[in-house]
This record gives sequence, C-alpha cells and structure tokens, in this order.
Amino acid sequence: MYIPKHFKVTAIDEIEEFITKYSFGTLVTTKKSRPIATHLPLYLEKDVDGHYYMTGHLAFGNPQWRTFEESEEVLVMFQGPHAYISSSWYNHENVPTWNYQAVHIYGKAETVTKEELINGLKKLLNKYEGHRENPILWEKLSPDLLETELKGIVGFKIKVREVQAAYKLSQNRDEEDKKNIIGKLYEEADVNSHQLAEAMMKSCKYMD
Repeated sequence: MYIPKHFKVTAIDEIEEFITKYSFGTLVTTKKSRPIATHLPLYLEKDVDGHYYMTGHLAFGNPQWRTFEESEEVLVMFQGPHAYISSSWYNHENVPTWNYQAVHIYGKAETVTKEELINGLKKLLNKYEGHRENPILWEKLSPDLLETELKGIVGFKIKVREVQAAYKLSQNRDEEDKKNIIGKLYEEADVNSHQLAEAMMKSCKYMD
C-alpha cells in the first residue's frame, strides 16, 4: 500500500502487538485475475528460526483455500481504529482528512495437516476463551462434536514475506493541532474515535 514517510511504521514488536490486538483480518487471493476475500480471525506467531507466520481456517465450502497453490502470494489486511478528522479542529485553514491504523501482510499460503489445524484451533480458543469465567477450551468439547466440526473446515498457514504498516495519526501536524484533534476525538460519540485518540496519545507520548 502507499505509505507516506510520516506514517510508515517499521518496528516489528509494535506491528506484532497491533496484529495480536486487531486479529480479525481480511485474506485476499485471486482466481483467474478476480480478487477473492474472506474476513476471519488469524493467529500470528514466530517459529524457532525466527520466521513469522499466521494460521487460520476456512470453511471447506469456501473456494478460496483452493487458490493457495496457484497464488504466489496472498495479502492479509488488518484494520485498526479510524475516524474522520474535521478541518474545524485545526488552528488554520485546511481540508478534512481521515486518520487510521492499518497493516498489510504478504506471504505464501498453504493448507496444513489435521494435527496442525487442531494446534491452531487450540491456540485460538486459548486466546479468546482462556480469560473467561467459564472458558470452553478444546479439552471440554466432546470428541464426536470436534470430529464433526473438523470435517467442515480447512486449516492453513501463511509464511510472512513482507510487512507494511501505516499509522496515519496526524504526525505531519503541529503540536497544537495534534492536541486539538485528540481532544475532539474524545468528544465524539463512537468508540473508534476514542481508540484512535488513544493511539495518537501513545504515538505522540502525551500524558493525561
């Protein structure tokens, strides 16, 4: 994606934290030049050799997994908070804009074995269920149910080849504008605006 230098993020730890937090991504492949997209949760991890890869699963009936073999690369997009920035929030005449955080991952995808699929599903359950009062983890589900459900999905992994991260958080504005934008975002009624304000606070190292 196009990323102006003001907004480019390269710190891998920061990007990893972002993907872990906003892990519901969009997987894009092509079939005969036509784009195909699926929205799904993904799990990012690093192997013993230090290579990053993502794991996930698709419905068996979803034709997208059949495009992996013919796709040299796939694209995964992760979207963070985003919001409209009114030009009335500036200390001078200017046009409005949109602030956002987004990460694009390019890599090679392939289907995995049943054992690898199960390991990936266990990790997803541990992440999203483990902290709950009465977590329903893999071990609590009946073998018959699991076996039935496994027949309906296909596991896959993506070896990460390239990472692109854009955090457009008014880095090109002066300090007064940044403070005004953060304050106005907190006055908005939607959660996205509040989360974006928090991201700007973190980026600018502002204190409450």
